Amino acid sequence: MAKSYDFRHAPGHLIRRAHQVSWALFMEETAGFDVTPVQFAILSALLEDPGEDQVTLARKVAFDPATFGSVIARLEGRGWVRREADTADRRRKLLWVTAEGAEVAQKMRRAVAKVQQRILEPLSPGDREQLVHLLGKLVDGHEGVDGADA
Repeated sequence: MAKSYDFRHAPGHLIRRAHQVSWALFMEETAGFDVTPVQFAILSALLEDPGEDQVTLARKVAFDPATFGSVIARLEGRGWVRREADTADRRRKLLWVTAEGAEVAQKMRRAVAKVQQRILEPLSPGDREQLVHLLGKLVDGHEGVDGADA
């Protein structure tokens, strides 16, 4: 009889578990804001590049363009994002963070920084640096793979 598969040491399983830990810590630290990691990423990216188009922004935050519009609609409904048609191409939607959205994002930064610290807490400083470096290489090496938000 074949030995069973050791899923506990499979990279995919460990990445999924790490994602669960990351999500749980984010939701715990940012509970008062009622926002998801993707929504925070969108606000942060728009603060860096105001007036970004919706398709480019979805790619930048690695989120499925098909469902991205509904996430933007939720942020728009909260008054945190403003969406306008591009005057040069009415099909293209441009996005900006509102003053209220910028204020919320700014207030969240301390909580999000704490999340990052808590994620890496079990590791030594050298291991923290190595993990972030290796995760960056892993993601870069799979650039263009769909389903980033799955």
